[in-house]
Parts: sequence; structure tokens; C-alpha cells
Amino acid sequence: MASASLSAAVRADRGTGVARKLRQTGHVPAVIYGHGREPQSLTVNTREIDKLLTQISAASTVIDLTVDGSTVRTLIREIQRHPFKRHIVHIDFQELVAGEKITVSVPLRFTGTAEGVRNSGGILEEVMHQVHLRVDPSLIPDHINVDVTHLTIGHSLHIRDLLLPEGVTVLDDTKATICVCAAPKAAVETTVAAEGEPGAPEPELIRKVKVEGEEEAKPAK
Repeated sequence: MASASLSAAVRADRGTGVARKLRQTGHVPAVIYGHGREPQSLTVNTREIDKLLTQISAASTVIDLTVDGSTVRTLIREIQRHPFKRHIVHIDFQELVAGEKITVSVPLRFTGTAEGVRNSGGILEEVMHQVHLRVDPSLIPDHINVDVTHLTIGHSLHIRDLLLPEGVTVLDDTKATICVCAAPKAAVETTVAAEGEPGAPEPELIRKVKVEGEEEAKPAK
């Protein structure tokens, strides 16, 4: 389980104007909720949270959040960013309690080199990059490994093929494709070219159907 630390302060004032002033002074408005507690308004230092987010996977890292001297375990549930400037405008934290399972998004880590890539020049196409899990906060994995070593051209791996840690339940469709080993580009182009050779079926021409009573267009003089 990945974890990190962050400090926050309680704020009493709310509203758009207050939030704007906070951001101008180098702070981000935030809120903490969960485990039967009333939502509590907070502020966090903009530089600290920006630095932290470059070092962790926000969706699956437990944050030890210290609020006015008291520390609680939390998970970042939402990060709101400005639509154009992309800076953070608000963050939601959820308090975690051992024994209470939560839903998290955990990144997939592809390991090894696919046999189809190594021996046949294939291309590994990564279809999914994360999975949704239901798990106790104390058992949140940093990532889920996907071993592609034995994957040959034309074959794929699915959610059902994952080796999950004990106590973890996957919420995604077990039939969903994680990755596929595709044929090399040159082979695909050769196949397409062959389809255009003499003897290949001609494409169907789609013509406008004449409506009864409609005169055919006469060529311009």
C-alpha cells in the first residue's frame, strides 16, 4: 500500500469569493468527509499538493492528512482543475477506516516482453491502464502486474487473467480486454495490398434510388 503525508488547515468561511482569495494566497480549498462525519472545509498549500501529485498515484495512495495537529487516513476522491489553466481549484478527501471497504482505481503495470513482439516483430497494444477494485484501505495495492511474456500475435489478456492479491475484488467486466499483441505494421499493409489485387471482389457502388415519378437529371448544355 502506497502512502504519503500532507498538512491541511480548517477554514470557516465558504463561497466562491473566499475560494478565489485562498487561491490567490497560494492555497487550495478542500473538504474532508466520510465515516459518518460532517463534511469539513479545509485548505492545503498549493505548492505542497502540486509536488505531492507528481510523486504519487492520487487514486490509490493513502494520504495521512494532518488537520490542526490531528492525523487521519484519507484518499483523494476528486481533483477539480481550471478548464484552461489546469491549476487545482478544489480537492475532496475521504476519511478511511480499517474494515470499511472502498472502491479505488489502481494502475496496471505491464511486465516482460511479449513473445509475439520478441520473436515476430509484433506490437503490444495496451487497451486498459487501470482497474477498479473493492478493497480494505489497508490492502490497497500500489499496482497490479500484467505479465505479457507468453503473449503471441493475435492473442490478448483479459481482466479474468489477472493475478489479484488476496482480499481484493475486481469490479470491471472480467471479459474486458487489457492488452493485445497485434501483427507488425508491415504484415498488415501487405494484407491490405493483397486485397486490392486482380481477382479481389469489386466494391459495391451505392447509387441514388430513383423515386417513382421523379425525373432523371438531364446533363447541362
